[in-house]
Amino acid sequence: MDAKSFRELSAAELEQKLHDTRDELFKLKLRASVAQLENPARIRQLRRQIAVGETVRRESLRKQIASEVEPAP
Repeated sequence: MDAKSFRELSAAELEQKLHDTRDELFKLKLRASVAQLENPARIRQLRRQIAVGETVRRESLRKQIASEVEPAP
């Protein structure tokens, strides 16, 4: 998933997607510690997906806070 598709998600959907991705990463790391993975690059992909998702989440929070706090004239 790229940043554009993350931005199209609602806040709840974004949180769920991040949770699912973190869960998948955890399971993949656990499997990697026990046996050889078919696609070890998937760990890197998931970490980057989480980073992009967190960045988008943080951007939306900052926009929300900025809209609530209006600058003094």
